[in-house]
Formats: sequence, C-alpha cells, structure tokens
Amino acid sequence: MVVDGGLSEQLAAQGNDLSDALWSARLLADAPEEVVAAHRAYYAAGAEVAITASYQATFEGFARRGVGRVAAARLLGGSVGLARRAADEAREADGVAGPLWVAASAGPYGAMLADGSEYRGRYGLSVAELERFHRPRLEVLAAAGPDVLALETVPDADEARALLRAVRGLGVPAWLSYSVAGGRTRAGDRLADAFALAADAPEVVAVGVNCCDPREVEPALRLAAHVTGKPVVAYPNSGERWDAAARAWQGPAQPLAGLAGEWVAAGARLVGGCCRVGAEAVREVAGALRG
Repeated sequence: MVVDGGLSEQLAAQGNDLSDALWSARLLADAPEEVVAAHRAYYAAGAEVAITASYQATFEGFARRGVGRVAAARLLGGSVGLARRAADEAREADGVAGPLWVAASAGPYGAMLADGSEYRGRYGLSVAELERFHRPRLEVLAAAGPDVLALETVPDADEARALLRAVRGLGVPAWLSYSVAGGRTRAGDRLADAFALAADAPEVVAVGVNCCDPREVEPALRLAAHVTGKPVVAYPNSGERWDAAARAWQGPAQPLAGLAGEWVAAGARLVGGCCRVGAEAVREVAGALRG
C-alpha cells in the first residue's frame, strides 16, 4: 500500500508558513481547509494511506499557545476527521477509487519540545514518564476512529517501550517506525533489539523506519522483517540533508520510486515518503509499485 509523503512538504507547497513551534499542527486550528487540501493532494497522487497532522500536536504544546485541554482534544481528534473528509472529497471530486485509509500520527516526545531532540532521544525521562505523556493523546486519537495509529519517528528503544505500553487496550492497531542513522536508532540502539520490542506486541501490525536517509531503508527493513515476522513500513526522507546553520536542505534527492521495488522485496507492505517528499514523488512511487 502507498503511504503519503511529508504533510509539511505539501502544506508548504500550498503557501503555508510552518515556522511555528506547533509546525503543521498549528493549521488544525488556524487553517483546517489547508490540511484537508494537503491530504486530498496525496490521495489524488495515488496514496492509499494519509497520515494525520497530529505529529506535533500535544496537550502540552497547545497549552503553551493558550489552548485548553478540552479544545486541544477536539483539535487532536479533529485531525482524523480532516483526513476522512479529504478521502471523501478525493473519491467524489477527484475520482479516486479503492479504499482510502487514515493513520493517526503520534510523534515522539521530542517533537513537542520543538528543539530537534526527536532526532536524539534519551530525554532524561523514564519509560513510565514517557508512557504518561503519550497515553492521553493516543486515547483521544484512538477515540476519533483512525484505521491505524502511526507511532512514528521514534528515536530510541525506551520511547518505543513507552509507546507500546501506551497503545495497549485502545482497540486500534498501530505501526511502529524508528528514525535511524548509521544502522542504529538515532539514539544508538541496536536495531535488532529495537525491532524485537514489537515482535510480541499484538497491537502492532507493522514495524519499520521513517524520516531517514533512503540508503538506510533496505537493510533496516530486512532486519525488521526477520526479527518480528511482521509486515514492514518504510517512508524515508528525500535523501537531502538539513543544514541547521544555513537553515536549508543540501545535496541531491534520491529517486524513491526507483527504490520502492527493492523495499517491497525486503518485506515492505507500506511504502511512502517523509520530509521533502511531495505529491509528485508519491505519484511516481505509486506508479512504480502498481506498474
């Protein structure tokens, strides 16, 4: 199945300012029509799975903007509704056929901090503390009725443990995807150990990687499939590198469509893109896989 690309990439292409600490989650309150349009663009491009705009949406993050808990819960749950609405519009107005699915995004604790620590992990919190952070948000997202929870861009095994505890009993399946570098999690855990955490978790229907260099994907997928015996999910970045000093992307993009077949051969059953991967790249991936 084809997963969408980076939601922020499409929102930026539509002219939206994403410099706020809430990133794309700001638009849940300020411009929900833009979120619908972005999801719809990916569905029209051939994506079968849309990931909601809740990656950086947390009670704590909204509170810093003066948004109370009740209103924050409404925005969180509403992210699922916006993706559902986009699917309906894609079918009716764009002629998209076949099932269209919604994955409710739950980003790591570091995404709430908005300081880049989601790419380092090891926040100095215990697994129990991380579970207490994630559970309320996951409860709201699950109650909104997504098809799956996307536990994504996880930087270390401790946060994975917390997330796996937090999804227990919610009644919604989940996928777990790590952000990786150098053949390990971003925090330096052995990938075999990190993937193994999900092997016996009945809630987890797929495991894999996202928000990483495309060249990291194939070996990670083969390991994930071998260790867990589960279907694998892969949606890396474009391959460009973020230069924090210059605040710009550097280097060439990798052709994801040319790699998608290799990822499927390695066990991937959900394939898409993350940062810097827009609707046209998703269209190419969909064409390559369906061709």
